[in-house]
Amino acid sequence: MNKIVAPLSALILLAGCAVGPNYKKPVASLPATYRGLTPEEATKTPSASIGDQKWWDIFQDEQLRSLIRTALQQNYDLRIAASRVLQAQAQLGITRSDQFPSVGAGAGISDNRSAKSKFLPAFEEGTGHVNLSAAWEFDFWGKYRRATEAARANLLASESARQEVVVTLVADVSRAYFQLRALDLELEISKRTLASRQESLRLTSLLADRGSTSMLDVRQAEQLVYTAGAEIPALEQQIEQQENFISILLGKNPDVVPRGQKLTEQPHPPEVPAGLTSSLLERRPDIREAEQQLIAANAGIGVARAAYFPQISLSGSGGFQTAALTNLFSGPSGTWNFGAAVTQPIFTAGRIRSNVRLAEAQQQSALLFYQQTIQGAFRSVSDALIAYRKTREFRSQEELLFQSAQDSARLSHLRYSGGVTGYLEVLTNETNAFSAELGVVQAQLNELLALVQLYEALGGGWQE
Repeated sequence: MNKIVAPLSALILLAGCAVGPNYKKPVASLPATYRGLTPEEATKTPSASIGDQKWWDIFQDEQLRSLIRTALQQNYDLRIAASRVLQAQAQLGITRSDQFPSVGAGAGISDNRSAKSKFLPAFEEGTGHVNLSAAWEFDFWGKYRRATEAARANLLASESARQEVVVTLVADVSRAYFQLRALDLELEISKRTLASRQESLRLTSLLADRGSTSMLDVRQAEQLVYTAGAEIPALEQQIEQQENFISILLGKNPDVVPRGQKLTEQPHPPEVPAGLTSSLLERRPDIREAEQQLIAANAGIGVARAAYFPQISLSGSGGFQTAALTNLFSGPSGTWNFGAAVTQPIFTAGRIRSNVRLAEAQQQSALLFYQQTIQGAFRSVSDALIAYRKTREFRSQEELLFQSAQDSARLSHLRYSGGVTGYLEVLTNETNAFSAELGVVQAQLNELLALVQLYEALGGGWQE
């Protein structure tokens, strides 16, 4: 009995080991705080990050929420990513099946007949068989277990890739919507300015007809009208093209996009918490995807090294076969066979060694890509923090500039009406005020886009 137990115990121990390195999470060099925080923010105890919040808590325009929901259901990039997850699930099942025996069954009946001839008597013979076969290659060296480990990591990587598509999609729809609302506001300003300048042109033309002013003032007033009028078709073109872009993000044909709150009514916090730097590694899907790719590459080394060792396989079959079908399951009709095979590579011209080196190089490349992804993530967060703070400062200055330009335009009209100055001063100040007002819109847009950029950089948006 001991002679049987000892070999079986050895086989179990061998089956429990797997060649190749076990995965160990690389040590990442993390900054203590995000660069881009103000000194006051950097010294505060980090609070929960804005990246942990759901996208519907960040973007509170109900129409924007509706657009994002539609995109998450219908966008083609996201649906393609979801199908890749299903592919990875199927591939995991295929790879995992190699660890288990394969079993098959078969049955058949044949009947042979020949007619009576001059030389041979009539002949008739019927046979039947039923058999069950099995084959199994022992995974002594962990080749199939390492391959399953790699397939499982690829599945998790594909799921993280799908989440990364969700993050990007939420950000893209939000950016596109804010840009559309900015174009709407610019169009509204241009139409209002055009109406005001047309009225100014009418009054200037009346003064010229009465001899109170020259045709030069009329031509300068016309320039203001034409400048504002030229903006309108250009903006209308951009609006329709932006609607087409949003429609494609939603998985729809180009169509009109419904609006919600105005650009100036979009709520956004004055300050946004970034949270702990270490939490970024777990929150950002692209970092998790890169790590799973590293795990898969690490397991690939074990698969390659297992080829150095002998492969042992067992096969066997059993069943019944007889010429008398009524005795198929009785009498001496039983058949069986059993076999074992051992295959050991002897000479492969360096193929196995090269495969191992290839797997090790792929693992090293995946490690470097993982580390690079982490650095890129911290840079994107830092850039977004700086952008959000500076765009707010820029927007406040643009608002002051517009107030000053607007007041200058008002005063120049009063001076022109009083005959103190010519219409050139009005032309200059009206142009400056129009440009300044459009500049405020762009500054407000940039502030919202910076918020979207920061939310995306912190890995927010995929939480459901």
